Amino acid sequence: MATPICPKGSERPRLEVADIFRSHGQTYRATHALTPDQARVMRAIETCRTAALGGHVDVCDQCHFERNAYNSCRNRRCPKCQNLAQAGWLKRQMARILPTHYFHVVFTLPGELRALALHNRKRLFDILFEAASHTLLDLGHDEDRLGALLGLTAVLHTWTRDLSFHPHLHCIVTGGGLRLSPQDDARSPTEWVSRHGSRYLFPVKVMSRLFRGKFMDALVRTRENGKLVFGGGSTPLAKDEAWNAFKDKLYRKEWVVYAKRPFGGAEGVYKYLGRYTHRVGISNYRLQAIDDNGVRFSTKGGKSATLKHEEFIRRFLLHVLPKGFVKIRHYGLFAPPSLGTKLMLAHKVLDRGIEKNPDTASEPDWRSAVLRLTGVDLTRCPQCTTGAMIPQPRERPRPPPPRIAA
Repeated sequence: MATPICPKGSERPRLEVADIFRSHGQTYRATHALTPDQARVMRAIETCRTAALGGHVDVCDQCHFERNAYNSCRNRRCPKCQNLAQAGWLKRQMARILPTHYFHVVFTLPGELRALALHNRKRLFDILFEAASHTLLDLGHDEDRLGALLGLTAVLHTWTRDLSFHPHLHCIVTGGGLRLSPQDDARSPTEWVSRHGSRYLFPVKVMSRLFRGKFMDALVRTRENGKLVFGGGSTPLAKDEAWNAFKDKLYRKEWVVYAKRPFGGAEGVYKYLGRYTHRVGISNYRLQAIDDNGVRFSTKGGKSATLKHEEFIRRFLLHVLPKGFVKIRHYGLFAPPSLGTKLMLAHKVLDRGIEKNPDTASEPDWRSAVLRLTGVDLTRCPQCTTGAMIPQPRERPRPPPPRIAA
């Protein structure tokens, strides 16, 4: 895929994160130690949709207008490469979505844990997913609350609007669950238990304290097993006395869990979540100026922030996840083992049969996805507006003629 994608009604962004990396990245590399993951991300963004990655030429079949189309880097941290990935993800979710109402719950790590998380990203983010998902599923199984199996999708974000490090988990949760027979047999009679009419899925304070307990229990076990790395601001925690005081402080603190019911019905929920799934720390459309003063970008409420070039790059790279880390996870009815069993049963209970396996929805054709996302028909010639743009291979330089021996 080679053509930039813009939101409907907007033009291609005038400024890009790639511009900052190309003009100041070399200096940053010379003065900062990068992880292999960060180095790969910088290189991918710098070369995305440039001749360095190759490409083809689109030629109009009417007026013969030509347009270079360079390949994308497809890196998940690249601001230019996420819309199509999001379109494919949403299409797959629409095949598994249940016809019920949903709640939006956000679990946030306390500020005291951020220094530790910076040096233990994978372990602490895994614990975050585990603690949040088990909090929701356990409360769902509680007979005094619901007594049923929920479906939920969780997405990790690590940033604020000014690119500060702020790990939190967005969860979309079914507003009810599947209650199986006492034998827990997917073939036995079941029912759907709904929280319809409730303002919140579960009380926020209950979720907050259960989440805190589950997270801290897993964190303490991780340290006891010698699997935590202490560095930077978390270095003092390597000593037992400091660790015990740190642990006690976190147990006394009220952890932030935010909950509300999304609007727009079942299908609107995943379109709502779609704004979170493939988002990167900052989009190119938020960049306002790149000059000698630094990088100015919009934040929230019509405000903006300006960071020195070096600081902007540092903050952007804070949010590079470990290679292979899965930042979108499904649990309960939406967990992979449930797709062909309990999820199908939930559809039947809710009077909506499944005619195909929820996990086999195909990726959309990328040009069709661009048209749906942006209203731009990439097959139509932008010059004559009547011809069709036909992809043609780029001409390769001919090899030099063989040398003839004298």
